[in-house]
Amino acid sequence: MRQAPMLEGMSTRRSPLAMALLSLVGEAPMHAYRMQQLIKERHKDDVVNVAQRNSVYQTIERLLRDGLIAVLETSREENRPEKTVYELTDEGRETLRQWMRTMLSTPSREFPEFPAALAFLPVLEPEDARAALETRVVAIEARVAALRTELTDGARFLPRIFLVESEYQLAVLKAELEYVRGLVENLRTDEITWDYRM
Repeated sequence: MRQAPMLEGMSTRRSPLAMALLSLVGEAPMHAYRMQQLIKERHKDDVVNVAQRNSVYQTIERLLRDGLIAVLETSREENRPEKTVYELTDEGRETLRQWMRTMLSTPSREFPEFPAALAFLPVLEPEDARAALETRVVAIEARVAALRTELTDGARFLPRIFLVESEYQLAVLKAELEYVRGLVENLRTDEITWDYRM
């Protein structure tokens, strides 16, 4: 394994995508397209955003610049674009382990859209808000059903360790579903209401 030069004062910004890419390159050296493919094949794109291929390449460039991965080889097949294969450096391996310890042990402040929308609910009329929340209930119910199927199917051939993020997502979605159903009911019965002024 190559040791990348230590960059003085360099601290790579942690992100789920950076963590996933380091983890994959830790399994075996690979090129960017293969990393993105594996994330999708393993259904990790439910927890790591790889929708924009450009973000994968930008993150790889950052990991390379910061010495957490290194170029193992570059090749070009006839009529194909150049392919760069990356490997994990010793510093990358230790950084990945530290990120994992932190991500598992320390709740972080995240700013998802839904709580932000709840914080400004009076922007809508109560009936409009209730209708939007009822639509959300349907979407969550569909996602819960899909996750249950995914977990049942996955349990047939995968050890549970490879399903724990789906178990977590299911638990969170079930809690959200219960909350949103209750909020819809509170809006329906006018237990929660407001004077619409916008």
